[in-house]
Amino acid sequence: MDIVQIKGMGKKLNAFLSQFDDCFGRSGSRQNLRTYVKGQLSDLPRKSIEPIALAANIPPRTLQCFLSILPWDHQRLRNKIQWVIATDHAHPSAIGIVDDSGNPKKGAHTAGVQWQWCGNTGKTDNCVVGVHIAYAAGDFQCILDSDVYLPEGWANDPVRRKKAFIPDDVVYRKKTDIALDQISRSMQNGIRVFAWTFDEWYGRDGEFLDGLEARGQNYVGEIPSDFSGWLYEPEILVAPTVQQRHKRGRKKHFPRLARKALPASEVRNLLVYSRVFQNQKWEKFHIKDSENGPIVWEVKHARFYRKQGSDGLPGPAHYLMIARNVLNSGEMKYFISNRVPGLNGISLEKLLWTAFSRFPIERCFEVGKRELGMDHFEVRSWTAIHRHFYISQLSYLFCACTHQKLREKNDRGFLFNGGTGSPSSVYVGRGTTAVSTRPIPALSADSRPDCILPITKPLGSDLPYKEDSCRSFAIKNKCSTVEVMCTQ
Repeated sequence: MDIVQIKGMGKKLNAFLSQFDDCFGRSGSRQNLRTYVKGQLSDLPRKSIEPIALAANIPPRTLQCFLSILPWDHQRLRNKIQWVIATDHAHPSAIGIVDDSGNPKKGAHTAGVQWQWCGNTGKTDNCVVGVHIAYAAGDFQCILDSDVYLPEGWANDPVRRKKAFIPDDVVYRKKTDIALDQISRSMQNGIRVFAWTFDEWYGRDGEFLDGLEARGQNYVGEIPSDFSGWLYEPEILVAPTVQQRHKRGRKKHFPRLARKALPASEVRNLLVYSRVFQNQKWEKFHIKDSENGPIVWEVKHARFYRKQGSDGLPGPAHYLMIARNVLNSGEMKYFISNRVPGLNGISLEKLLWTAFSRFPIERCFEVGKRELGMDHFEVRSWTAIHRHFYISQLSYLFCACTHQKLREKNDRGFLFNGGTGSPSSVYVGRGTTAVSTRPIPALSADSRPDCILPITKPLGSDLPYKEDSCRSFAIKNKCSTVEVMCTQ
């Protein structure tokens, strides 16, 4: 950035934040938002309330009240962020990413805090866990939504709930259920992605996969090695035969697997014992380039029918991809997708590109925590933590938009061509692409339409004008960051 661009950054920030003025009932709250965002974008060593307030020459209590008590529509702010992303950054090859991140905390009074796994420290720690979804399209990435995970112990403790001002309608939800609700909200605000991706902790939950399919969403996610299913569609008995109807004894339930059908097998056993994989050679794929050189994995793949529901019956055709690290043959990854290569530009390369594209959300966590103070919140109430998360998303979105505009002037990064998905349309350049060493033939067809239409404006209602009253996460991919300097 040159000096002219730096001097103009303050005006650009004010213009950017003005899009969200209708989330606030008073000009004082709008000014508090600008103070908070400028503090997150500054070079302060810690981006918590007190340093930000003191740097702006205002009492810390002012920002504490802004986050905790003052009336403004933080849910509308979150929805408008998604609406801006859907309007200005839509792309057919965009992907959505689901993940959670821990924020270490001291004490026992912050909403949701307890001893649990903390990805930030890589161990069980006293922390608050946030469930997040992110959006990535080439070199543009940002966080779409964030929610605090409320453990069961907290949900069933009325005394702690009251002290942390947790609303009565907030109940215990699994992380996967929180993620599904976030995805539904993003769809209502117009967000569309080629597919969602996630790690094996989310992939092991069949109800989470069912929920994505019920919402008409594509996914390419990692699954654990003990995930069960079939490589051939087993025979299903829909109704009893005439002899079975007249047979005495306990009646069998239908539909059910035929007696001759093989039981579901774990994917790690299918790799070793199935003829489908025994007769298939490992195929090398160049996933992406890293600081240490190209990352190459070997892949085997086939149709797959996962075991679904309480009856354990097979679902529709899915696709199983088993990847092995070329440099470490003991490192295996298993991926499942509800899209089968062969229709509307869906190819094996594109599925693999999506499967290995979880790192943008790690980049969002890294930049958000290191540069914006996303984990520096020093508030305890339920509402205040969520407001801090949403404002951090807003600050990150400004940085992402600024970064993209600066990059466009110098170098347009290539994206996977969403129009065809054929090997000839796979470009190697900036961004993340998976490149096969040989063409992949079309295998089958499948399509999954959206079941929720986008709305024309964000959810939420305007607030009436009132007088304000005070009442090491392990980073797997290093990245460059953009330092934003704001001037008046």
